[in-house]
Amino acid sequence: MPNTIRAATPEDEAALLELMPRLADFEVPAVRDSKDLWFGDSRLMQKVLAGTAENSHVLVATDAENKAIAIAMYTIKPELLSSATSAHLEALAVHPQHLRQGLAKKLIDVCTTECRQKGAECMSLHVFGNNTRARALYKACGFDEELIRCYKPL
Repeated sequence: MPNTIRAATPEDEAALLELMPRLADFEVPAVRDSKDLWFGDSRLMQKVLAGTAENSHVLVATDAENKAIAIAMYTIKPELLSSATSAHLEALAVHPQHLRQGLAKKLIDVCTTECRQKGAECMSLHVFGNNTRARALYKACGFDEELIRCYKPL
């Protein structure tokens, strides 16, 4: 279990970059390059750590040696349909050795608390339809699947 959940610092960057490919740890659709599922989030995370992404935030869960073992990243922005102040969960990844310990749920809980404190009225996220493990987690955390995004390569 983690020693702490805290705001990420530049010292966490290398360990967090190692976690980002976990965002594609499911059967990625054949028309997608798995790197595309995490590369942009990696860049956003680096901007947050550099202090150049003012509305985005990165949380890190650490082990007893203070090594990053999980990441959650969110952005405060207008909600897609209502334009109300909202949070968007950009990324959530847990090191394989720390799966099924409730860590992802704890990170979502901390994100939810922080987002409420920042004025967010709701939280959204994107998840691939065939990422059943993530979808089950999000459902257990109270997320409702309300939109379906269709994609067709041209």
